[in-house]
Amino acid sequence: MYKVIDPQTTALPQLHQYLLGSISPRPICFASTIDGLGRHNLAPFSFFNVVSANPPIVVFSPNNSGRDGTPKQTYLNAKETGEVVINVVSEDIVNQMNVAAAPWEHGVSEFEKAGFTSIPSDLVKPLRVAESPVQMECKVLEIKEFGSGGGSGKLVIAEVLKMHISESILDSDGKIDPFKIKLVGRMGGSWYCRTDRDATFQLAQPMAVTVGYDGLPSSIKYSDVLSANDLGALSALAAIPEDSWVQEIKSTTVVDYSDRQAVELLAKEWISTGKVAEAMALLMD
Repeated sequence: MYKVIDPQTTALPQLHQYLLGSISPRPICFASTIDGLGRHNLAPFSFFNVVSANPPIVVFSPNNSGRDGTPKQTYLNAKETGEVVINVVSEDIVNQMNVAAAPWEHGVSEFEKAGFTSIPSDLVKPLRVAESPVQMECKVLEIKEFGSGGGSGKLVIAEVLKMHISESILDSDGKIDPFKIKLVGRMGGSWYCRTDRDATFQLAQPMAVTVGYDGLPSSIKYSDVLSANDLGALSALAAIPEDSWVQEIKSTTVVDYSDRQAVELLAKEWISTGKVAEAMALLMD
């Protein structure tokens, strides 16, 4: 059974909750902007992502307030001056970020209210957040507007002109270490999530054509024991194992091969521990 939602007839607060509860966790854009009078603004937005590397393009949405429909100062500043600095949010600064998210009056410095250290940018006028592990100086290419009422979208499309990356988050190869950077994600309501090792897992990236679900033997594909996720792991293998290797795996594995369920349960256990190719060999007839 599914609860069917018609956006046209659903109250905005409820629709907002359904959308943000469904699409999460979301990365957080901590946007620094400046208006024409030189007043700085700093605010976080979780409608944010990167959409291109060549050229380097990021997008974020400082949508109108859902409470009173007023436009965000970040949007007004980006539209007026055409510049923004995007600072990423790590666990080390998440509470300060939350202070900056309060509805401060225009002209009040969120840098001061939240206790952040502002540092000059090299190519744009908005300031950088020194405590952020990555800061991106950007020029605004375009702003697309969707609607005009509360919650209506303002999509800022910006090109990254320069990045500043703290050396403390780099690994031995000079790449950003996903655990050193300690990014946080926004979920529904007031919930956030960490990106520590206990909350993450790896998947081998398919760089070539794989077996595919349709390439699995029927005895595996229609198993009552293996889940869709298990079958997905088997489908991602590069090839069906050769008979000689299948026999080697089977000859060194203690299991009652006359009990298909026992075989599938063992294979399922192996898949959960990363022994996917071995599990496939075990399952082959």
